[in-house]
Amino acid sequence: MSQKGIVLPKALEPVGIYLPVQQTGNLLFISGQGCIENGVQLKGRAGVDVSTQEAARRAEVCMRNTLAAVEAYLGSLDRVKKPVKLLGFVAGDDRFTEQAVVINAASQLLLDVFGESGRHARSAIGTNSLPLGLTVEIESIFEIA
Repeated sequence: MSQKGIVLPKALEPVGIYLPVQQTGNLLFISGQGCIENGVQLKGRAGVDVSTQEAARRAEVCMRNTLAAVEAYLGSLDRVKKPVKLLGFVAGDDRFTEQAVVINAASQLLLDVFGESGRHARSAIGTNSLPLGLTVEIESIFEIA
């Protein structure tokens, strides 16, 4: 990863009774990864406390945490064939409708890391709150070799 100029954080510890990564066959199901950066929980609701631009940066933080979880599970990202699906949650108020713009930042990081094989299916959902008061949470599915 560092050869592409992308530095991954240490994988997050679970905040509940679940596995960060669950493998079945050649698929990895990654539990929701929140926007926690250097141990700091990035809280607030998009369109209320947090700008769309900052929420997008926080979505990228989520994807870095996702890749760190995959790397911790596999030992490296070399076995990743492609991301298959992302489900992004953005905390905001009823008037906030830019969830897709926010989650684009996570999608862009996958393209930066994996090139064209980084393209994936995706949903971006708005919600009034997320665990720990976080702004963004992303769960995902990856195919591995």
